[in-house]
Amino acid sequence: MSRYHVSGSEGQFEAHSDGQVLANKLGITAPDEIDGAELVLLEQLYRFIFEQHFPLQPVTVAMLKRWHRLWLGNVYEWAGEERTVNISKGGFMFAPTTQLPKLLHEFDTKYLARYTPCTFMVEEQLIDAIAITHVELILIHPFREGNGRMARLLADVMAVQAGYKPMNYRHWEQNKARYVSAIHAGMSMDYEPMKHWVRLALKND
Repeated sequence: MSRYHVSGSEGQFEAHSDGQVLANKLGITAPDEIDGAELVLLEQLYRFIFEQHFPLQPVTVAMLKRWHRLWLGNVYEWAGEERTVNISKGGFMFAPTTQLPKLLHEFDTKYLARYTPCTFMVEEQLIDAIAITHVELILIHPFREGNGRMARLLADVMAVQAGYKPMNYRHWEQNKARYVSAIHAGMSMDYEPMKHWVRLALKND
């Protein structure tokens, strides 16, 4: 897709989409149409989680994979599975596929087990927890597509666990370059830039 550079045999696109739409079960070839379908399905996933199956226990990688499968399982064959292609964006390479099992295990045991559930956290603890887990999940980029939206879903779940509303990402969208820089800072375990953006999103105004 235009958003990513992909290496490997899994980089298959839908016929007649001019390399703009990933191969999908629905035969969709227009980027706007696939984006719309993914958005509708994401809204359904949010309702499923927040209205019917909200996790009060620690979030796990297995749970994230299940959510991804519930979201995109009717669209992509690989929904809910770890990607098997290397992905870069804007010249920045996300974690190589050979490292995914190790990195996801560490994310499970070192980050999710430590920072979730967010019940009884004070605001600064919550900001730390969301910033760190968000950066680490984005850097791993476990899925072929939808990583940013899954990372935001995780952040929203963590916020609600702590008694807040789902976050407002308006400032992130308006300052994408600075948000991306905050992600890159996490490569050296500097989470302060991302804490700034989490703090703004948590205010939800």
